[in-house]
Amino acid sequence: MTDTTGHNDGRTAREVREYLLTQLNDALRRPGMYGGETALRLYLDAVAFADAAEQAWQQELKDLQTRRGSFSTGVSGAFQDLWGDAHEGAVASVYAEIAYRQGWLRLDRTLTSAEHDEIRRVSETWCRKDRLLSDVVTAFGPPSVLFGGNNPNYPKTLAYATDRRDDTLLCFHLWNAFAPSPSSSSASVHAEPVLWAFRDGGTLFTDGFTFTPEGSACRRAS
Repeated sequence: MTDTTGHNDGRTAREVREYLLTQLNDALRRPGMYGGETALRLYLDAVAFADAAEQAWQQELKDLQTRRGSFSTGVSGAFQDLWGDAHEGAVASVYAEIAYRQGWLRLDRTLTSAEHDEIRRVSETWCRKDRLLSDVVTAFGPPSVLFGGNNPNYPKTLAYATDRRDDTLLCFHLWNAFAPSPSSSSASVHAEPVLWAFRDGGTLFTDGFTFTPEGSACRRAS
């Protein structure tokens, strides 16, 4: 509210929470524009405080460390150890799992239980061949959340989710990059991102991954 002098007497708790949730969801989708993993943790700290859920947030972090999904270098370190590259979209998807369970993740598309189950059912067989971004979208439709932006020259992660927070956030991790010299600086390695792995929960962090041939080759080379 604003008094007769034009001074604002402050935001409501609901307005503050809404603002923080919007910032968190924007940062998850475009982590590179917001400061990467450190910024994601700060936004989650703030949202947890606004929701009086600090204890749940800290427990999520402890569980992630127990599952070996976060090292002293954070989730980035876990991905670096896994396949030699810490994609910002992949890192963001791990924090998005926490946001999803806590009711903080906003979905652009919600899957039915049948659609969710079908992805889980076919994922192992489907990942036996190399796949592209367009293959994922053609097979399973637009994602619930896209982590990493729309530029095809960069890695990204596509996540699929239902409206039930106890369901797993299903993630497809795709990679691309600019080709090294002497290629043109504007030329990417692939015409569109190529699938490295599908992730579906797991007792330990690495247990949840199903790798494509391309992803397995990258792991051996890392």
